[in-house]
Amino acid sequence: MSQALIAQLLACLGADQVLTDPAAQATYLNDWRGRYHGRALAVVLPQTTQQVAEVVRLCVSNNTPIVPQGGNTGLCGGATPDDTGRAVIVAMTRMNRIRDVDARNFSITAEAGATLDDLKAAADHVDRLYPLSLGAGHQSTLGGTLATNAGGLQVLRYGMTRDLCLGLEVVLPDGTVWSRLAGLRKDNTGFDLKQWFIGAEGTLGLITAATMKLYPRPAARALIWLDLPDAKSAVCAHERAQSVFAGAQTASELISAPTLTLVRQHLPEVQLPGTASWPEHWALMMEVSAHDQIFLEALLDGWRRACARDGQSPGLVATSVADQQALWAIRKGLAEAQKREGLSIKHDIGLPISGIPVFLKEASAALEQTFPGIRIVAFGHIGDGNLHYNLSYAEPVANDSLMARSHDANQIVYDVVTRLGGSIAAEHGIGQLKSGWLEAHAPAGSIDLMRKLKDALDPKGLMNPGKVLNARR
Repeated sequence: MSQALIAQLLACLGADQVLTDPAAQATYLNDWRGRYHGRALAVVLPQTTQQVAEVVRLCVSNNTPIVPQGGNTGLCGGATPDDTGRAVIVAMTRMNRIRDVDARNFSITAEAGATLDDLKAAADHVDRLYPLSLGAGHQSTLGGTLATNAGGLQVLRYGMTRDLCLGLEVVLPDGTVWSRLAGLRKDNTGFDLKQWFIGAEGTLGLITAATMKLYPRPAARALIWLDLPDAKSAVCAHERAQSVFAGAQTASELISAPTLTLVRQHLPEVQLPGTASWPEHWALMMEVSAHDQIFLEALLDGWRRACARDGQSPGLVATSVADQQALWAIRKGLAEAQKREGLSIKHDIGLPISGIPVFLKEASAALEQTFPGIRIVAFGHIGDGNLHYNLSYAEPVANDSLMARSHDANQIVYDVVTRLGGSIAAEHGIGQLKSGWLEAHAPAGSIDLMRKLKDALDPKGLMNPGKVLNARR
């Protein structure tokens, strides 16, 4: 049956769009972190929605699993097939057209394989802003960010990918196409169907195109860098900034001292501005944007006055493009610095902002008791309560044994997160990394409701199996 399916795929797409040679498939079979490795019957590279629909119909008729893949920059193994070699990977990178840019409607319609940089360039061409910003923007695709409901650096002002989406085009598990790409802000005609597919990681259907929000492009920006003695001080500084800047604040990023140490070790081209010597040193980066320079200066004056009133330093205020780019290079380089350091146990958690200092204190104490000498590399988007909380030892040789005890470490972290009313997955998705933990920590009734939706849309269970939801026992 597998050879028959390959013949059908070749007839549908052509030889250059169907990869069966293991060497040609190699880059599609491993995740970005190098943690997950799989095999595939074929990798297909469709160029149209109609081709995607035909691929799905062929796979379903042959009872063949389908694994959608965008830029393959995910961190939870959501786009990697299992090792059975039965699945067909549907790589969307050739579906990369910008279909329409409606500047007056502040919207853009693009195919799933368009990268974030493609979207930003198209928006910039009409003096608009596509705000989703990730470190891998040159590779991360629109479809991938929708499938995982990615967050990024500017959630504080513009929201998650879900908040940016106005409409979708989706190939459903039976091979039919559902399309609602109208750039409407208000549409109460029944269920908001697009929300079913955002964050579902391809388990309910394959996103082939989307209409997304654009915004006015800010004319002036400033980036503030604060060195602070502890996380509680950072929360207080963020609270002060929210009062001063209100809707003009676009980002608020928290970085711990161990994280900055990795940047210093692995990214020598990046210049660190901090001079603090506190043992629990934290850095806070805050971006402010405005429609003109005069308004921005007024906001910054208000910030300086508020800091003086509270007896606090206003920090380093970068207003030139070059200085801001140098600071952003630090934040955007964190994932790469960790990757060069080696394996770590990664957590992408959501917490009430007020609960971040409590979490850091309680989780650190519990982990140190079980894993003496553990190094905690913590950073994230304090403005929306999203922490990237990663565990390793300073000596790389000790990390193999640590990885073998991932379950124990995860249990400690997720128990504290749940007790504080948080989420075990903030912006990276579930993939295969967290499917078991989702079942253990999801709110009551959630898993049952998700399974009902999955069974209704994908009764054969062929859409990205093993991701998000565990297979039924």
